[in-house]
Amino acid sequence: MKVFAINGSPKENGNTALAVRTVLHEMEHEGIETGFATIGQKSIRGCLACGKCAENKNRQCAISNDAVNELLPEMLDADALVVGSPTYYSGLNGTVKSFLDRAFYAAAANGSLFRHKIGASVIAVRRSGGIPAFDQINKYFQISEMITIGSSYWNVVHGMVPGEAAQDAEGMQVMRNLGQNIAWLLKLIEHGKGAIQPPQSELPKARTNFIR
Repeated sequence: MKVFAINGSPKENGNTALAVRTVLHEMEHEGIETGFATIGQKSIRGCLACGKCAENKNRQCAISNDAVNELLPEMLDADALVVGSPTYYSGLNGTVKSFLDRAFYAAAANGSLFRHKIGASVIAVRRSGGIPAFDQINKYFQISEMITIGSSYWNVVHGMVPGEAAQDAEGMQVMRNLGQNIAWLLKLIEHGKGAIQPPQSELPKARTNFIR
């Protein structure tokens, strides 16, 4: 079992990273392998709507010189994904949006490669706007037929300066509960693997060109 996490903040040790690492710590405590990458300070351009990922069928994005193709293999190899973002104007920051647009479209175009993986979103916010950002990430999971998992409240922590989210006692408990819930579900799936075959979905035609 493996979980791969993405920190979308440009701060390697900011509140987003703190929240994501708190989630991962709970799974590591349960003996689950984890991976972590920070992308917020990288230059990642948006999707070109070129359709080459669907033509090439090589499990990659046609834009080959940034972090999307670098991290896609890690995402595809994982059983669960945790995606964290800071809140910019009540939404995701631009780098996370560009990364997810391309990674999830390339995975979909190559045969719904994220299907039945677990997905969890984590948001850091100063005051308000975290819920729209939280919902935005979840939409990537839902259209990819992933299992979206929650916690004891929305997966949001509050803090301004790096480390301040540690003072959000309820938010940090939410992150710990989220990590425990992911670990529980991963073990449940692993225990029953092979016992039940998942259904096969036929994608609607419109799905294949929804960004053209």
